[in-house]
Amino acid sequence: MSNQSRPFKEISYSQSPLPPVTLPEGEWLADHLDVGNSPILFGCRTGICGTCLIEIEDVSDGHLADPLPDELEVLDIVAPANPRARLACQLQLTASLKVKYLG
Repeated sequence: MSNQSRPFKEISYSQSPLPPVTLPEGEWLADHLDVGNSPILFGCRTGICGTCLIEIEDVSDGHLADPLPDELEVLDIVAPANPRARLACQLQLTASLKVKYLG
């Protein structure tokens, strides 16, 4: 599916002066976010280092898939008491999100 036929979703950041980023639905955050458009730092980009730990503050215009077992295993180590924590590198954009960088 081309980018032009997919709906767009927005990712915005609390505690950051950076403007929201708009991406086609289904894109992986790790493929599009960097220091120029996001406060989120990425390390391994494969879900094992926890550098891109974020908290999902709001989900709108869609549904965010639950974390897969590998992501849950890392979240149990880096954010065991935070049910809203996710690894940005493991997120495929299926909803508009407001996030807070925790990494």
